[in-house]
Amino acid sequence: MGRGVDVIVWINGTFSAGKTSTARELAALLPDGTVYDPELIGDVLRRLLPDKRLAEVTDYQDLPSWRRLVVDAAAAMLAELGGVLVVPMTLLKQEYRDEIFGALAARRITVRHVLLAPEETILRERIATRQEPGAPEVADVRVRQWAYDHIPVYQQALGWLTADAHVIDNGRLTVRETAERIAEAVRTDTAGLCDIVQTPEPTRETVASGVLLFDDEDRVLLVDPTYKPGWEFPGGVVEAGEAPACAGVREVEEELGLTLDRMPALLVVDWEPPRAPAYGGLRLLFDGGRLERDRIARLRLPGPELRAWRFVTEAEAAGLLPPQRFERLRWALRARERGCPLYLEAGRPTP
Repeated sequence: MGRGVDVIVWINGTFSAGKTSTARELAALLPDGTVYDPELIGDVLRRLLPDKRLAEVTDYQDLPSWRRLVVDAAAAMLAELGGVLVVPMTLLKQEYRDEIFGALAARRITVRHVLLAPEETILRERIATRQEPGAPEVADVRVRQWAYDHIPVYQQALGWLTADAHVIDNGRLTVRETAERIAEAVRTDTAGLCDIVQTPEPTRETVASGVLLFDDEDRVLLVDPTYKPGWEFPGGVVEAGEAPACAGVREVEEELGLTLDRMPALLVVDWEPPRAPAYGGLRLLFDGGRLERDRIARLRLPGPELRAWRFVTEAEAAGLLPPQRFERLRWALRARERGCPLYLEAGRPTP
């Protein structure tokens, strides 16, 4: 790969899987390869953020600033250097993978996702013999215990990890052999290409339309996007010159393969205030009506954009939607019951 082909090879895996050593070897094998370790972003935030904020999380990955800065730094490095960034970083929470990889896709940065997956017995042997250079023995003991404690978390994540990434069992491989296998997979385009939707980052306030669809039990349909955390309503950004209701109809057809037989009725208009780095804008929800069982059976999903759909009760939606999005739904359901649209600001009716 020469300059101008900007790619990230994200090497995932649990602790002691061999990510960092493999990344160094791989960067040496790939033309224009550079190692980028997001753990350094965590180190910087530990110095910059107040202790009170750091005490609120158990892992720096739980900091929204870490996830944003990981993407910003990757984009800056690629703009500076071009070529291939090799990223050795454990990502075991699917919603964080969605957020980070989706933000990279929005910047038109190709991601190759690789999972190093040695057998558990080999993994435990590596943890038992792991030593940090210059660290006292008591620190090594804490690190090893922490790595052991995360094995069950890793095992729980294997379902989505193995479906998303190019898996390499490096338990019996040397570091060089592992890196060569990844390099070959990258060269032959078989290394975990993350073909998720590439939604350009907004540069100003936007108008977005969502459509609520219901089953015969009055449960509402939610979809699970691949490119951002949290569940969502079918819908999307209104294009230039497009009527908001028509945008909702178009998005439902594109996302679910469903053609609505009538124009949906307005339920709520919600002004979402800007919160950096987002610009906010108007969010509209429409009533798309009740779907018969035969139409539900024909629902389909575009793989790069949505991974799942489900009908949920209002109480179930509270555990799936981000808070402001749930408030928008809650008031939309009230508007549907009353037959009167509502105007909201930040998910709440105005006085």
